[in-house]
Amino acid sequence: MSVMYLRGGTPLEGELAVHGAKNSVLPILAACLLARGPVTLHNCPRLTDVTAALGILRHLGCRVEQEGHTITVDSTGASGSAVSEEQMRAMRSSIIFLGPLLARTGEAHLTYPGGCELGPRPIDLHLSAIRAMGCQVSEDRGIHCQGRPRGGEVQLALPSVGATENAMLCAVGATGTTTIANAAREPEIGDLQDFLNSLGARVQGAGSSAITIEGGRELSGGELTVMGDRIVAATLLSAAASAGGKVRLSGVDWRHLATVLSVFHQAGCRVESKLEYVELERGREVPLKGVPTIRTAPYPGFPTDAQAPVMAALAASQGCTLFVETMFDSRYRHVPELIRMGADITTEGRVALVRGVERLHGARVEAADLRGGGALAAAALGAEGTTVLSGLNHIDRGYEGLEKMLQCLGASVERREV
Repeated sequence: MSVMYLRGGTPLEGELAVHGAKNSVLPILAACLLARGPVTLHNCPRLTDVTAALGILRHLGCRVEQEGHTITVDSTGASGSAVSEEQMRAMRSSIIFLGPLLARTGEAHLTYPGGCELGPRPIDLHLSAIRAMGCQVSEDRGIHCQGRPRGGEVQLALPSVGATENAMLCAVGATGTTTIANAAREPEIGDLQDFLNSLGARVQGAGSSAITIEGGRELSGGELTVMGDRIVAATLLSAAASAGGKVRLSGVDWRHLATVLSVFHQAGCRVESKLEYVELERGREVPLKGVPTIRTAPYPGFPTDAQAPVMAALAASQGCTLFVETMFDSRYRHVPELIRMGADITTEGRVALVRGVERLHGARVEAADLRGGGALAAAALGAEGTTVLSGLNHIDRGYEGLEKMLQCLGASVERREV
């Protein structure tokens, strides 16, 4: 088992390029099933979730090569339509293969996905989108879908990112035109649209609540550079706010982080946003301040994935901050671990009240999910003493070498096998 030793008290300093976005590369890898030629993807992070997605593609008959941060996928010989239970349970977003499998083969057989336990993440929105395109769906010891998708109107009850992406991928292979209403607006959906269009698809509207897909176009191979990960950037900025210092991050669009940057500005950090980089600075002698209510919301609202790291930074602040989590039921699993480090946090349902303390202290803590793990690392760098962080299997799902990124910024971090 691996653990991370983090010694607090050292301000972070330096510049770092943010790696590719997990939430962008996973649907793009699934979309490779629709290409009739080799696809080359650059800036792909080396994450366990990416490894799981590549395993699914190989299982389905794709030829996959990975060298550094470049992945090549050739789906010419792919013929499978089923994903095993073991593969589905390896990552929560494995359901994203439903749409492209239907579009390619006319059938899909999957079990229910695994991943972080954040409370119910119903897939009914995915299945209703598939049904709206004329496919038959049954749930008997798994998910079984059949039928060639037809164009139509997909009305999402909620702007789900995954359901929007699945509907897009299925609609690309449908006959006729599909409109997705109440679509999610996250930047990663724009990255997926750009990729599909580079292969020859005709998709428009990403970034708005209505996306239109002209189906039935034959897709060729292609090439894309995956966008930078805004949640990794938010975590690193949280670490800098927690520890103090001055950090500059490149490779990510600051506009995708606007709500997070606004919170840090209100908390007393100096924030500079340019097209080429985003920079955050906090002097160690300048304590963070509590901010007005932080309410998570679909993009362009405050991202639920940034809630835990930002809470970790504000745990040591002057004043109180109220968090309202509107996206998931179980997104406060990092709170008991922050309390072990001396935080004063009370939760009730989806609300968490953070009463800022002067300083956290090192402790033995365990990550219960991906973003909670990033949060605990951020908190540890601002704490007194040494924190031993376990549960790194969760962190490795979405952060490529988190300890190395933090080391590049001057943090005292070491990963050990115990």
